[in-house]
Amino acid sequence: MGPLQGFKIIEVAGIGPTQFCGMLLADMGASVIRVVRPGEPDVGIGPPAKFNLMNRSRPAIAVDLKSSAGIETVLKLCDTADALFEGFRPGVMERLGIGPDACRQRNSRLVFGRMTGWGQDGPLADSAGHDGNYAALSGALAAIGQKDAGPTIPLNLVADFGGGGAYLAMGILAALLEASRSGEGQIVDAAMVDGAASLMTLFYGMHAGGLWRDRRGSNFLDGAAPFYRTYRTSDEKFVVVCAIEPRFFAELLNTLEITEISPQDQFDQAKWQTQGQMFETKFAARTRDAWCDIFAGKDACFAPVLSLAEAPQHAHNKARNTFVDVEGVIQPGPAPRFSRTESRVSCAPNEPATNHQEVLINWGFTKDEIRDFQSAGAFGSE
Repeated sequence: MGPLQGFKIIEVAGIGPTQFCGMLLADMGASVIRVVRPGEPDVGIGPPAKFNLMNRSRPAIAVDLKSSAGIETVLKLCDTADALFEGFRPGVMERLGIGPDACRQRNSRLVFGRMTGWGQDGPLADSAGHDGNYAALSGALAAIGQKDAGPTIPLNLVADFGGGGAYLAMGILAALLEASRSGEGQIVDAAMVDGAASLMTLFYGMHAGGLWRDRRGSNFLDGAAPFYRTYRTSDEKFVVVCAIEPRFFAELLNTLEITEISPQDQFDQAKWQTQGQMFETKFAARTRDAWCDIFAGKDACFAPVLSLAEAPQHAHNKARNTFVDVEGVIQPGPAPRFSRTESRVSCAPNEPATNHQEVLINWGFTKDEIRDFQSAGAFGSE
């Protein structure tokens, strides 16, 4: 199942972006094996394992990376793998003995993916950080939030998952595609600060062209424009309108029965405050569901703002199976969709395997090899 069926990928387990990358690749059918530390809680949100959703669709084995037998286990996995990826600080994998040179010496076709916050080089390469730090240095964080307030942390979507895990997965897939032609693997240096900056390309272009003010809450895509903003409804819920194009803005005005605003004044920033106040008054007069009924079938770029509990129940999401139920846990399904090679959640997250035999045999190990590695302490004390 999935377009990546047949590809074998090693994930040296980490939190956040590497987890997300592993989930994406595994959901698309790659045979991913997660290498975790023995005797320690699995990475992620903690027990129980079934809620560690980004660990789904792939098995995990506990390997002692401080033992020579554990290192040799990973190197043997590399012999038949298409890719390996990790999320340690620069130099850690080299010190362990499983850096890109050591792994690619065993298999020159291997793609070696590296996920860091700051990249493999540069003044901050060895510094600690998290999503907000990388988003801050990319310019993204300063642009998000209300005009007269501090920057708003956009969950950890910008650097961890968007600029990190998704870019790492894209880089690995691009390198795998190139390796299929050249016969040689390569290193993928995926830095969250680079990815977050890449996500900001549109805004840097507008800023250079004089179309974007370098002050949050002052532009047509950051909440300043009344036609691209959230509004509170009478039941203390919210809706969002994103009527950028003139015809959608005109439809928004018609649906709200606002005649005091001329469609030609849409981009007149001097009138945005007054227009916004009119929209606020209108939306505050009805409940969110009432507005959903009124806007049904209208091309006004309107949507209710749904909570995590509400989103899986929306008719559109249900029709597309955007969310799936895996062993009683509702979660987002695989994305994107493929017409012929369907992606799916192949298994729920689970605890790392204590019996490594089945997992490793699927990777080409013999029973004797597994027994020898186990006797040498490759999997810790079991």
